[in-house]
Amino acid sequence: MKTLRLGLIVVAAAIMALGFGSTSYAFHDGGVAYCDGCHTMHNSSGGAVMNARSGQGSQTIGTANGYLLQGSDQSSTCLKCHSGSTAGSYKIATYPVPGAGSPPLQLTPGGDFSWVQKDYTWTSPRSGSSPKDRHGHNINAADFGFTTDATLATAPGGSYAANQLHCSSCHDPHGKYRIMDAAGTTIATTGKPIHASGSYGEAPNANEAVGVFRLLGGVGYAPASYNSVPFTNGSPIAVAPSSYNRAEDTTDTRVAYGQGMSEWCANCHSAFHNDSYPGNLRHPAGNSAKLTAAVISNYNTYKKSGDMGGATATAYTSMVPFEAGTTDLATLAALTSSTAGADTSSNVSCLSCHRAHATGFKSMTRWNNAAEFLTVAGDYANYVAGSTNEAEYGTYSDGKSKSEYQKAMYDRPATQYASFQRSLCNKCHAKD
Repeated sequence: MKTLRLGLIVVAAAIMALGFGSTSYAFHDGGVAYCDGCHTMHNSSGGAVMNARSGQGSQTIGTANGYLLQGSDQSSTCLKCHSGSTAGSYKIATYPVPGAGSPPLQLTPGGDFSWVQKDYTWTSPRSGSSPKDRHGHNINAADFGFTTDATLATAPGGSYAANQLHCSSCHDPHGKYRIMDAAGTTIATTGKPIHASGSYGEAPNANEAVGVFRLLGGVGYAPASYNSVPFTNGSPIAVAPSSYNRAEDTTDTRVAYGQGMSEWCANCHSAFHNDSYPGNLRHPAGNSAKLTAAVISNYNTYKKSGDMGGATATAYTSMVPFEAGTTDLATLAALTSSTAGADTSSNVSCLSCHRAHATGFKSMTRWNNAAEFLTVAGDYANYVAGSTNEAEYGTYSDGKSKSEYQKAMYDRPATQYASFQRSLCNKCHAKD
């Protein structure tokens, strides 16, 4: 039936740019999954309605949602598998969203989408706010309470319509993009069949390809529901460790970003892209934005405010990642277990400062970039309305409880930082 031509947009919220699960599961396998995992022809399974969550929707057997999806929209279909009330696995959203003072639980490299449903305001020592819309990509997922960005009508620096933003805006649910060689240099939409995910360093062979990182769309990609802004830049090359939705209190989760992430982000945010230094008053980020000798030295020696005693062999932090400047899959796979810092091949990318899905902070940055200090007197701040205690100011806590703030820092103890730690921009710039 023609309607079932999976020109459908759908599912893959999980394989989402930067976080699949604690341990990888084989549903997508680098390409299109089994059709019934996302679609239903008659909204029926075992004689019961299958596509409505508890309290959501009023569909009956014999009718179905648009594109024959199991959820009421594309992102809701993805979140049927990729959300949950417990941490771990391939979840990228905590659902139901935790109440005031309690943090979202998922710690994938891309972040937890539930931060975009948590609003923060404060009055001490001066009033301020950390609006939920600014915490991440505002996907539209009606069944889970995710709504269109209330402030931005289009992607910053681009024209992609906010009311059309779904998981399938970035991820190709049918996984037609494939890596054809172990050097990661050839990506095609047809050719050798896909035998494995391309997210964990698996290599193509003479007869079989692997999928691209997190099923991210490549050149010409556009979801069937909104094809007016097809991608002009190809899928990035990166490799994730097999276990990654986890706390980073003792060790970092290192995704080995190779090449092309900033260029790929520019598919929607083109006006922000700048890969030269010195540039045009935009921070450089891209394949050509190689770290200068001074920045490499700063990155590899900076440990915390006031401490430049670090060593290259242990300099890496996932709070400020960089691209390795290579597409070789074996090289990147080896980097996922490395703690080594930057070198002359390293470059800045959009993900050096931002997470792909959402964070607890404005502009979806990896740390609170709107306050002088990340720690106060050796601890994370804990917001208390009206308090005159500096450790309870809303400015430093971003309006959060201490448990929320620490979770937004991926459970790192405050003692990893200086007693009055300043912005992590200093990992590269060492101005503190």
